[in-house]
Amino acid sequence: MMNFKISVTDDYEKLVPFFIANDLEFTEDEPVPTDLVKCWQIVKGEMDDSADASGKEELIGAFVLAKRQGEFIVDGIAIAPEYRKFKLGKALLNRGIEETLKLGGRRIYLVARAPEFFRKQGFVTVDRKDAPEFFECLTCPQYGKECHPEVMLLEM
Repeated sequence: MMNFKISVTDDYEKLVPFFIANDLEFTEDEPVPTDLVKCWQIVKGEMDDSADASGKEELIGAFVLAKRQGEFIVDGIAIAPEYRKFKLGKALLNRGIEETLKLGGRRIYLVARAPEFFRKQGFVTVDRKDAPEFFECLTCPQYGKECHPEVMLLEM
């Protein structure tokens, strides 16, 4: 039986390579400072053991909630492709939404590579100019070719 464990992590640096491996773009040149709010990870294990044969946990999902220009944003969300059928992305997104509400936020923005997933969760597409400055896609070599991202908003 497969076991998934969602937990808060302070190790943001561990999540970045996972995001990159799952086709999310990360850059050091952010136009506006980003304040990390909270990070979650999902690790996989068999039965109650969340470690593989080497004793290391296998990271299969991650989520970063942040703030830019005073607005809450999803600064990264990814699930390893072979685990997407288990609704883990929705579980992580719900954690971020709950934390945003707990902190007094009433909306959350994101840039979606998979907008249909987020539409099913209640997000709507908004014009880039109506969102905080966090759309760095224009400098990405995938932009407009393999990737057609949308800026999205969830009003709560």
